[in-house]
Amino acid sequence: MKMSKTNKNTYTLIGQGSDMEGTLRSESGIRIEGIFRGEIESSGEVVIGASGEAHSNIKGSTIIVAGKVFGDVVAEGRLTLLENGHIVGNIDARSLVISEGGRLNGETRMDHPAAEGRAALGKSAIQTGAETV
Repeated sequence: MKMSKTNKNTYTLIGQGSDMEGTLRSESGIRIEGIFRGEIESSGEVVIGASGEAHSNIKGSTIIVAGKVFGDVVAEGRLTLLENGHIVGNIDARSLVISEGGRLNGETRMDHPAAEGRAALGKSAIQTGAETV
């Protein structure tokens, strides 16, 4: 069986009962079930599990929070805050899902490329005299 060098399904795991500090960077997914203090950056999915606690700024493609995050969160795609999840910090995400019971204390910024595209379309229509709907 041939193994791929970059397996996006592989996770770096900080297990329950672990307490770590530092900078964590990974091209694959990261799952925190213990306590982590520092910076977290991943090209893949970042999961803060129900028993997980991150005192960290987090950057990832997709982020799921079922535990606690104390720090700013940047999701290139979707940020999902599950029912027992708690974020104290600012978030920047393309899309945001907060389940009932999820708690967010901070500011939220969401980019909407479709809206930006419509604004650019309207601007070019004004310049050419075309009508937009």
